[in-house]
Order: sequence, then structure tokens, then C-alpha cells
Amino acid sequence: MADRKTPDRPQPPARPPAQARGGWLSRFAPGVRKIVGRRDTPDNLWVKDPDSGEMLYRSDLEASLWVTPTGRHMRINAPTRLRYTFDDGEYEPIDTPEVPEDPLNFSDGKPYRERLAAARKASGRRDTMAIGYGDVGGSPAVVIVQDFTFMGGSLGMAAGEAFIAAAEAAIERKVPLVCYTAAGGARMQEGALSLMQMARTTLAIQDLKAQRLPFVVVLTDPTTGGVTASYAMLGDVHLAEPGALIGFAGPRVIEATIREKLPPGFQRAEYLQEKGMVDRVVPRADLPRVLGQILSMLMDGRKAA
Repeated sequence: MADRKTPDRPQPPARPPAQARGGWLSRFAPGVRKIVGRRDTPDNLWVKDPDSGEMLYRSDLEASLWVTPTGRHMRINAPTRLRYTFDDGEYEPIDTPEVPEDPLNFSDGKPYRERLAAARKASGRRDTMAIGYGDVGGSPAVVIVQDFTFMGGSLGMAAGEAFIAAAEAAIERKVPLVCYTAAGGARMQEGALSLMQMARTTLAIQDLKAQRLPFVVVLTDPTTGGVTASYAMLGDVHLAEPGALIGFAGPRVIEATIREKLPPGFQRAEYLQEKGMVDRVVPRADLPRVLGQILSMLMDGRKAA
């Protein structure tokens, strides 16, 4: 019997390479992906209200000067504060003096130089103080702002030198000095050199008073420690933002020391106004106008004297 041969089966056509498949639609895919692709949302687009927990649109907060719908006056950095204070946001920046860094070669588990570098990178500033000169509510003044975002606004040599420079600039220009305070205390990495700034800033205020130039303090949240024990409480007039924490030691330290429960609102701006420690609590939006009125009145009194 003759051998039977199995007829050859027709082979399916070879598939094109993967990159060649897709037809005409593949030519449009890259453009379509760009249109409908996921877009990154900025991390700082929304801010949480610390009181209500509500998420607030950042641009709305900026328009309200960082005051939430519940009335919380949120902390703001020094450049923002200067811009809000001066008329039309225009002012002449005044340089802060250079000081020796890490004079004690201090380390608290991490070298002080590294902490300074990290704080400068996070805040974009050399140190806590910023100074400007311009018109506030129509009255010329030198304004110095303590920035809590830089190492908690801690009082160190750089802050002390900056305050003295601001006082000297006010004397040179024959204008008042306005100081916005915000601090958690002295900068421990500078030891006794930090504590010395309490006396040095006090002497700078005495120089202002000798020239009959007003010194007005605006207490913001929080103002504590050595700052409260020195220039924060030596103003001719003391204003405060609503709800600001103001004191030397914190409430928990006081309660642990005296072993008593503190009254409601203790060390807050409104409580201190009631007790006479603060002259007036002023909302942030009204501060430039109120400051302008006070500075004008004090300077008119100086001219009359």
C-alpha cells in the first residue's frame, strides 16, 4: 500500500511586531494620553482648619490674610507679614547683621550647624528676624518681624543683632519702631549668649526712648519665654492678634508647678486684655490702619513735646 501523506495545513499569517500593531488609532494615542492623563495636584492646594477640621482652599485663605472662617489667625511667615503691614505691600528691606554661627560648637544629638542648615532650607531665610521700612497706615515706620517658622522664632544672637539694627535704623530715620513678636523662647544651642540678648534688646529700646521715638509691639501666636521677659513687654503700646498665646512659661508647666487648674482662656490675648497686660486685641485685617493711627498720634505728641 502506498504511503499516505498528510496534506500540509495552511499556516496563519505572521503577526506584525507589537510596535507596529494598533492601526490608525495608535497614531492618536500619545495625544489622547496627554489630554486625559492624570495631573499632579499641588500638595499645598488645601489647608486644614485646625478648629473645625474643614479643608480650606489656599487661595481663599490668602485672600483672607490667613484668617479662617472660624476666626483662627493662623501663623504667617515674615515676608507675608511685612507685605500685609506696609501700605500697598511696598517697603524697603533692611539687612540683618551677620553673626558667628555655632559659637559653642553645640550638639544636642544633632550638630547646631546642621539644624541651622535645615531651618534655612525649609524657610528660605537666614534666621528668624526680618526688617522693613515704609509707610504703615500713612505713617513712616521701621517694622521688625519675628518668624516662628524659623526654629520656632527662638531668640539667639542673630535675632538680638537684628533687633538692635532695627532700633538703630528707626533712630537714624527718626521714625517709630514696630515689632511683631512670635517665639517659643531662647535658642538653647547658644546658651548664655542667647540669654544675653534679653538685656541687649532692652538697652536698644532705652536708646529709642531717649530719642522720644515710639516703640509699639504686636503680640502674635505664640509669644513666650525670654521674648516675653524682654522686648515683647516693653512697648509704649501693646496690641495682640485674636487668640494669640502670650506668656512666659506654658500653661502645662504652670499647672504642674502650682498644682491648680488654670481659668479658661488663660494666657490668651483676650484674657490678657481684660487683665490689663494687652492694650487692645486687633484683627489682622485692621492692624495696618490701627497701627497707622497709633503711630501718627504718638509722633504728633512727640512733636508737641
